[in-house]
Amino acid sequence: MSSEPGRVMALDVGERRIGVALSDPTRMLASPLTTIRAVPRSTALKRILTLIRDYQVTALVVGLPLTMNGDIGPQATLVQQFVDELRPLIDIPIFFVDERLTTVAAERMMIDLKIKPEQRRARIDEVAASIILQDFLDSQR
Repeated sequence: MSSEPGRVMALDVGERRIGVALSDPTRMLASPLTTIRAVPRSTALKRILTLIRDYQVTALVVGLPLTMNGDIGPQATLVQQFVDELRPLIDIPIFFVDERLTTVAAERMMIDLKIKPEQRRARIDEVAASIILQDFLDSQR
């Protein structure tokens, strides 16, 4: 996986928002990209498809919010359903990554950087997606 060319995109899928992060072309560094509205679903899927095309993404990583015991709970089921809708629309591999506590880590990181609360709320999902992606990229080395 790590030797393949092209960018990797990560999604932090929530009920209201989807955080999006993107790797650099060398797949070394993840950066927050944007946050998109999760509803209506068709619009969210179209936006993701556009981003995949525009950035020539060659792999997709999706955070799977497992329960603290590692089980698939209601939130993880929602994410899986979202990916089930996305999968037939794209022709790139999709990888699920355990995303437990990434939002907490993103919040702490932004607090440490002295980012104002209203800015944190606006960017929390894309920052969480970048943490998910960086963890994935690091695991591929």
